[in-house]
Amino acid sequence: MYTRFTDNDIVTRQAQELVTSTWTNNTNNLQVAWTSSAQADFTTPTSSGQFYIDVYNDNPAAEWLGSTVAANSNEVQYSIAFGHSAGSGSPDFTNDTGSFGLGASRVTYNQYRQLHYNDDTANFTFGTHGTNASNPPPSIYVININRSRYKQRLTKGSLNLHLSGTTTGIAQADQQIIKLTDDSVTNPTGVGSSNLGTYYNIVSGADGTVLTGTTATTQVGTSASYGNFYPEAGLIILNADAFGGPRLKPAVSAGGPTANTDRNPLKLLQSISESQYFIVDTTEEINSQFYFCRVRNDQYNYTNNESFVDNNKNIRFETMKLNPKVFITTIGLYNDSFELMGVAKLSQPVAKDFTKEALVRVKLDY
Repeated sequence: MYTRFTDNDIVTRQAQELVTSTWTNNTNNLQVAWTSSAQADFTTPTSSGQFYIDVYNDNPAAEWLGSTVAANSNEVQYSIAFGHSAGSGSPDFTNDTGSFGLGASRVTYNQYRQLHYNDDTANFTFGTHGTNASNPPPSIYVININRSRYKQRLTKGSLNLHLSGTTTGIAQADQQIIKLTDDSVTNPTGVGSSNLGTYYNIVSGADGTVLTGTTATTQVGTSASYGNFYPEAGLIILNADAFGGPRLKPAVSAGGPTANTDRNPLKLLQSISESQYFIVDTTEEINSQFYFCRVRNDQYNYTNNESFVDNNKNIRFETMKLNPKVFITTIGLYNDSFELMGVAKLSQPVAKDFTKEALVRVKLDY
């Protein structure tokens, strides 16, 4: 037996935005940065660590070390990479003539400029930095939030990333802690559009607001920003040239097998780990539809349980013929072809007989 919904039985609620922390277990501030030695490997020019480093919320080896932490709580939160348009800052894949500059940093730079510009010749610019010969294309640090963590998009104005180190721009706290945010509150229209959606400047400040007395492109030198923030892609691309000192300044010596002994991706990882301050939220639009399942007194008073009928489909128990008593435990939602599309489980069974009616509200979120 099936009951068709009428228009009055289905109610759709306007989409609502749900904002939560991006990190596992709804952690607000991700203060830890665990890595896997198997993944963050720099043994050869083609080792995975040369291209990116996965960052976990807990020790990825916990289940083997006898930790009480559940194995499934160790999840990748984001990945870190380093890129350079000419391939500096990473060892060449080979040492053959004509191969110089062909290494992980060049691959990474090409990958992200294709994502941004859909052009393998365009270069990243931050303000006017990278637009001419006196301002050559900058090297980049990349923080790529894990796709499963940011749901639909990162929440604009929620980024608060602290880095341990110094900058070539605004001094903060004796140049020991660099406090970065996106400028979506100060500049809600963003820098412009890209293949990754609207993007915003990474600036010195907090909660989406540029540091008082400055603008996004006057913080590094006289015309550059700290990078770009792509909320729809869960991506942060930092202007690596904005950072100075041994802690964060990337090593961009010419290629060759001995280049990049400083392992550039590790520089940003160590800076984030030491600062112990990485906050960013995620936004998800939740659409809800309500189905009101109305059960009249003369409906659904018999069970489909095969133990109640004999081989001839006759009811076994006399009491069930005239005074049936059953319990509703599950509601199935079907399409017009009578294919089961969804199942709703009641929190507790609902008694049903000819003297009772029921109204069950089924909520479907998507």
